Amino acid sequence: MKNNYLFSFFLSILCINAYSQKLSKTEKKIIEKIESYHEESVDFLERVVNINSGSLNLAGVREVGNVFSKAFDEIGFQSRWIEMPKEMNRAGHLFASIKGKKGKKLLLIGHLDTVFEENSPFQTFERQDSIAYGPGANDMKGGNVVILYALKALQELNLLTKASVTVALTGDEESTGKPLSISRKDLIEAGKEADIALGFENASGFNNATVARRGSSGWKVETEGIRAHSSGIFNEDVGAGAIFEMSRILNAFYEEVRGETYLTFNPGTLLGGTFIDFNKQTSSGEVFGKSNVVAQNAIVNGGLRFISEEQKENARNKMREIVAQNLPKTKATITFTDSYPAMEPSEGNLALLSVLDQVSKDLGHGGVDPYDPLKRGAADISFVANDTDGIDGLGTMGKRAHTPQESINLNTMNALIQRSALLIYRLTR
Repeated sequence: MKNNYLFSFFLSILCINAYSQKLSKTEKKIIEKIESYHEESVDFLERVVNINSGSLNLAGVREVGNVFSKAFDEIGFQSRWIEMPKEMNRAGHLFASIKGKKGKKLLLIGHLDTVFEENSPFQTFERQDSIAYGPGANDMKGGNVVILYALKALQELNLLTKASVTVALTGDEESTGKPLSISRKDLIEAGKEADIALGFENASGFNNATVARRGSSGWKVETEGIRAHSSGIFNEDVGAGAIFEMSRILNAFYEEVRGETYLTFNPGTLLGGTFIDFNKQTSSGEVFGKSNVVAQNAIVNGGLRFISEEQKENARNKMREIVAQNLPKTKATITFTDSYPAMEPSEGNLALLSVLDQVSKDLGHGGVDPYDPLKRGAADISFVANDTDGIDGLGTMGKRAHTPQESINLNTMNALIQRSALLIYRLTR
């Protein structure tokens, strides 16, 4: 099995060498340097994957941060840990930087946490030939490794001596600490100082990169009805009840708000009856009611995805209008919670994509096209999208992220590190 793996790896090197005439002498040295890191980078990935860093495992997130902090310090970066207030129940973030005055100022974005908490049965890195399975192996400890080893190669070749590069590895991307004004303060400030942001969330392939991401926000609808014997429902004294009012609202959302390109919304939880109790922290609840009693309360929690702030606000206004048109003897309210802003497509983002496109062609991987925003979730790069040009999806390749079958394709990791290193090199010239 390992022989097949090595054969595939060396075959990929031969393919790159076939296109090496398009690379400068310095760029060829970068490729060779990274080739020598292959097993080391995989071993490093295994090490950090085997440390549980679910968003709520504060000690685990910090431990992974410490491993990366030491690695960045060893290549000449200055790292710092940014603590979060205790009441936020989040570990904090790792930032590492070098400050030069040549070329574009780069901000490289990743995250230390995963969706797999300490009670998850999926805890360890397992290598099977060219595929490895592990919690966060692809999303996105693999992306963090791409950042580290791309920078390591450039630094060891003395190619970052005058560059300005900041690495931001957040500790709560999978479950952001609230308020966002605190948990994303340092990232937003770094974005204001940067000329270019590069996101290393998992790649969709060699031939796609992300120039636009949809934003994400929450919404909650609560309805009230008159508690009464069900024999009186619909009469002028009792009315329709809380569940019928909720049903009206959700159906109207489906019929009247749905359909706009890139706009989606989803009711994730629903409780209705005489008494309800929903725990936001655990995303679970209890309900009591009877079929012969008109429902007194109902609550729905949902999510909203959008490609621009304008699209978000238009959808929210339509939802507010629907909620206000109550059935007899019912009341309804809707509230919204901001989370991730949208990363809107821009000319600057497309210009960056053209640089990556040329790097990819020079390496023999073919051209790079924009990835469909409908196929990607929200990510931290969106918090800096209003202040700097950026692209995302520069991390590793794998499958089934956020599931116990999450995997990473080790055959492609070295090539992706090479691609990122050349991109950073060209942007910092």
